[in-house]
Amino acid sequence: MVPALEHIVEVPENPTPPGASAHVLRTADGVGLRLCHWAGVQGTVCVMPGRSEYFEKYFETIAGILRKGFAAVTFDWRGQGGSERMLKDRLKGHIDHFVQYRRDLEAALDFMAAQNCPRPWYALAHSMGAAAVIDALAHGEARFDRAVVCAPLIGLHGIRRDGWEANAVRLLNIIGLGGMYLPDSRSHAPSAYEPFNGNLLTSDEARYARNAAILIAGPDLGVGGPTVGWMAATFRLMQAMTATGYGLEVRTPTLFINAGDDRIVSAAAAEALAARMRGASSITIPGARHELLMERDVYRDQLIAAFEAFCPSLQQGADRNMPSALEQL
Repeated sequence: MVPALEHIVEVPENPTPPGASAHVLRTADGVGLRLCHWAGVQGTVCVMPGRSEYFEKYFETIAGILRKGFAAVTFDWRGQGGSERMLKDRLKGHIDHFVQYRRDLEAALDFMAAQNCPRPWYALAHSMGAAAVIDALAHGEARFDRAVVCAPLIGLHGIRRDGWEANAVRLLNIIGLGGMYLPDSRSHAPSAYEPFNGNLLTSDEARYARNAAILIAGPDLGVGGPTVGWMAATFRLMQAMTATGYGLEVRTPTLFINAGDDRIVSAAAAEALAARMRGASSITIPGARHELLMERDVYRDQLIAAFEAFCPSLQQGADRNMPSALEQL
């Protein structure tokens, strides 16, 4: 299938940061990815969304990065947002293996190299995107100078990697049902249709409504529930991450930032991996829900402060006559 969108969806609540340049990349295995690039001089931050997301959700964060004088790059992973979908039913968020996400990241980094994006290069990734970044680092990707992974998908909240749910998913995938929706998942994009009350993603109602407005304006960005194949690939990665030697070859300093009230992924699993992985450290923001960059400022500001402290050139890039740009978010 061709990429769903080759343009940027804009709503009044979420203006596109000035200077955006939209592109469609082609991965090594021929998949079309939607990417957006902003020029800068101090360094480059690559912002990577989580499952079912689209890069417009991160314009608020990117605007702060740009005010620092940094370049920014963001893209939609295959199977979601404006990138090429893997199945005929475009609402099905699907992959067969996380190696496919490694190819997506490789294509984005190749683009950054071709554009001569300034060094240092920092990764800022969320949830599934964070897991994909960690997996790429563990398989030898070394082009990032530092990586910050927010609420990484290392384990699922309340679900064991080797429990009956995982075994059922593996069986369904083995017998050829990888393309079906995960049982009990939904075909619509939840944040566009579900009320704020009771959501597990964020306690910030305004940001939740903003993200819903983007999907209402650009419904082609949305995906529904994961497929059996996507879930099987995720369980496979999570199991691999429990191996004693996983991540010991990583050379990129990596900061895990976990949400203390995460009901989507397991903060404990992320903390355990950070303790084993070479060059990694971990902090947890008490009370925060899963979408840390979409949370209320009382939680979000803590993430921004940790990001700046871990990536010191973000502080050096600030105009000393102005408040910290990221602090203004």
